[in-house]
Amino acid sequence: MKKTYISLIILAQLILSCSNSNDNSVQQVFPMFKFTHNWDGQNITNVDFNTIQFTNENGDELSIERLRYVISDITFTSESNQVLVINNFNLVDVTNSQNIVYEFASQVPVGTYQVSFTFGLDDEDNAENYVYLNSQSFNVPDMLGGGYHYMQLDGKFINSSMQEQGYNYHAIRAVDNPGANPTFPQDTFFNVNLGTITITEGTEVEVKMNIAEWFKNPHSWDLNVLNQMLMPNSATQIIISENGESVFSLGEVTP
Repeated sequence: MKKTYISLIILAQLILSCSNSNDNSVQQVFPMFKFTHNWDGQNITNVDFNTIQFTNENGDELSIERLRYVISDITFTSESNQVLVINNFNLVDVTNSQNIVYEFASQVPVGTYQVSFTFGLDDEDNAENYVYLNSQSFNVPDMLGGGYHYMQLDGKFINSSMQEQGYNYHAIRAVDNPGANPTFPQDTFFNVNLGTITITEGTEVEVKMNIAEWFKNPHSWDLNVLNQMLMPNSATQIIISENGESVFSLGEVTP
């Protein structure tokens, strides 16, 4: 990511600020994120996939067959407004139980912070070339602006004809004019603020995703109308982004 150098400067400033104020060296630790998933409070793992057992706000019965999404730019803002950005990304693959626990590659000084992250990749990061995301077939076609998906949520639902039908709820950067010269009407990555967290040795932060929220708040989602070919539809991508604002919340923080 291009912003790595800036982040290292910010980290150095944060450490120096803490050291000067306390006149002691500040302990550095490696916190972790643990991602958990639920449907309005009902815990979900990949064991619960491939069975139609969930009902969305619109009354559509559905299953989940694949769920993976990327988070990036985890940000720690100290009580003195010093900012540290962990300039990396994590592809959470619930289907294959990969990267459910994310151990930071960079250390964080012990302290109390406002903690946030980006869902997806901001425009600068999305323009980068990531070998790992390429290997996971997470790319967006060039005619849709290139870059990477933010999320792939796939499954089946019972349609209005009482038949099983597939859906592909995919989040990307909103794009108009697909083709050689696409345009981008509005950013659809968004910031998630987890609130105030105290970071110490061995801290594990639970990040909860309520999957049901993707289908209901503030827009009730009708799978009979919006089920596939969502990526070229910029208005739909904006709705997905707006629904995502209520998806994540802070769970348990240990120790």
